[in-house]
Amino acid sequence: MTTPLPPGRAVALDGLITHIRDIPGDDPDAEPALYVHGLGGSGLDWADLAPLLTSRLSAQAIDLPGFGRSEPGRRYGVAACAARTIRWLEESGRGPVHLFGNSHGGTVSIVVAARRPDLVRSLTLISPAMPFTDPRWSEHSRLLPLLLVPWVHVLSARYLSTLDPTEVARDNLLRCYGDPTLITEERVARVADEVRRRQGLPWYPAATVRTFRDLVGAFLRAPLPGGGSLWRTAAGVTAPTLVIAGRRDRLIDIRVAPRVAAAIPDSRLLILDTVGHLAHVEAPGTVAGAVLDFLADR
Repeated sequence: MTTPLPPGRAVALDGLITHIRDIPGDDPDAEPALYVHGLGGSGLDWADLAPLLTSRLSAQAIDLPGFGRSEPGRRYGVAACAARTIRWLEESGRGPVHLFGNSHGGTVSIVVAARRPDLVRSLTLISPAMPFTDPRWSEHSRLLPLLLVPWVHVLSARYLSTLDPTEVARDNLLRCYGDPTLITEERVARVADEVRRRQGLPWYPAATVRTFRDLVGAFLRAPLPGGGSLWRTAAGVTAPTLVIAGRRDRLIDIRVAPRVAAAIPDSRLLILDTVGHLAHVEAPGTVAGAVLDFLADR
């Protein structure tokens, strides 16, 4: 059974509440780290991996704007989430940190590392949501037409309120796991508790839709000239980087991870054959071992 993360605390950043969970290291000299979750997630997503790294890291997990227990932001998307993450690193004074990001949080972490190399000691990316254009590689592609519907977040809120949290949790886990036999009832119940809480947050559907819409827009802009390409941003990352992906990822094209590792100059790549989109949840021991080996060389 996963050890629950501490309940965390609310901090005010530019007048908006951001939720932070502290995962202290085992040693006073443990190095600072920050975990950044994916779209629709929260700092709780790191409950499996974070305790396995306390021998080396004294970490925090941040809830991005509108997710987890953080208040909604004035803006959403990669740039806004990166700006909030940078503000917290500045406010906390803990940088440079070992920065971890999963999915959308991986994209956010790439932007943070490129914009503020002084704040990032190393970068670990787990299935980063970097641009790809073949919709057949993502189950999220069926949601793309909905982004064109006006006020879709209002309709989504009404629809989500009618769904059974346990079934939503089970469906989400099946979509994210490479090996569904590893999904326990304890895991389903824990995710269902979060789903139930989100159903009571009036801003959650808007935060999800607007963040997803921004990410799709970033994918479409990636091949265009100019400074807005996420691939050009990745090429500007100077921090040593570990890229981890699951070959059974049903949300992000598996060809993305090698391209990310190729784009970032100082990087290494790990592909896990039987794992899906959430390697840090599905195979936390394997991921922790890879991270500790990676950090040992720093």
